[in-house]
Amino acid sequence: MKTLVQRLFLTGCLGSAMGCSATGQSDSFTLSAELPMDFTYEATAAYVPAPGETCSVPGGKNTRIGINRKWQESYTRDSEIVLRRTVSGCPLVLQYVEFYINGTYGKDRWDFTRDFGKILVREYLSSADRGTFNAAGESEILGQCQWLFRTIGPKRYITKILTCKSTDAQGKVTRGQPFAAYTLDQLPGKTVRLKIKLADEEEPYMGDTWVKVPGGWKRCMGDNFEDQDAFCFGNYTDFSTFRMPDGRICSIYPGCSENKEVSP
Repeated sequence: MKTLVQRLFLTGCLGSAMGCSATGQSDSFTLSAELPMDFTYEATAAYVPAPGETCSVPGGKNTRIGINRKWQESYTRDSEIVLRRTVSGCPLVLQYVEFYINGTYGKDRWDFTRDFGKILVREYLSSADRGTFNAAGESEILGQCQWLFRTIGPKRYITKILTCKSTDAQGKVTRGQPFAAYTLDQLPGKTVRLKIKLADEEEPYMGDTWVKVPGGWKRCMGDNFEDQDAFCFGNYTDFSTFRMPDGRICSIYPGCSENKEVSP
């Protein structure tokens, strides 16, 4: 059974010569992802009228294609993305692919968080601005995601925030989200590989709210359990318990290695 992307490609191929390359091969590239365990990606491919075209698509209908929209039910790491399509008689070209990196940290459907990145596609880019491909026709977008943890609610449930940044070839984190730019003529038949690693240690979302101890972190009590910010303010002796996403009551994160305090 053909995927939505494949069916849309065939429609564009039949409707306009712009849907196929001169060699008869599909005018598309593959987006592939190498992500940490329990991570997935979701993406949107956006299209605009081809250079030199004066047409438009009424209401912009069908100018965006969703990829892995139902990633919690059905997920694929490799997605074929067409570069040229025809919609309402208007030849379109790919303008960008925006992707979301989803990190799951619990069993509940909503126990996930995400950050985003982007692939920009242009007719022309300087050699300094465009990505490069190796002899195998592959290019890499490198990045690292970091879990940031905090507590919410009067029972102080653990929740997590995901932040993802670009990295250089040596793995050093740089500024900005994972990103790459290519020209249209670079991409046919190629593979763009999203390679994301996970930072070795999690960190508190806000400063002066947790205290580093052997085996992990302890949560400062603040005024009481209803104190949502609960900054330490120099009090490094009064700590609170918290609840893990699975409901366990703990006093040290992330190991949950001692349970001496009493939870309300």
